[in-house]
Amino acid sequence: MQVRVNINYISAERFWGHDQPAPGGLHISTNVNIVGVEANKEKLTVPFVVTIGYTPSVAQISIKGQAFISGSSEELEKIHQHYKNKKAPPPMLLQAIANTSLVEATIVSRSLSIPPPLPLPGIPKQKPDKERPSYVG
Repeated sequence: MQVRVNINYISAERFWGHDQPAPGGLHISTNVNIVGVEANKEKLTVPFVVTIGYTPSVAQISIKGQAFISGSSEELEKIHQHYKNKKAPPPMLLQAIANTSLVEATIVSRSLSIPPPLPLPGIPKQKPDKERPSYVG
């Protein structure tokens, strides 16, 4: 199975003033909605909407697009039936949509001077030990 994702629409708005410091305890939520699954000749077309919200209300980003799934007819039929029966979509599909959307949202967030919707890596805090291990060999 192969998934290709196309973005058709991006909307982003900053609600927080540029002269105000960013609020503490900012929470970013990402919501991926599959709008439908359409069977074509040898692929499935999956329209989607991704919404990224900030709490407190600093900004909001909306992304719309389509994912195209190609694979064996059995795989495609199974995915189509899962959608009709309101079962969860394949993780590979959700991962492809989320990855593509978050990359685009990160670029937009920089333009709006808002925190990116990706978790930033943290530096682990050192516990005070009597003796620190040596990494020199």
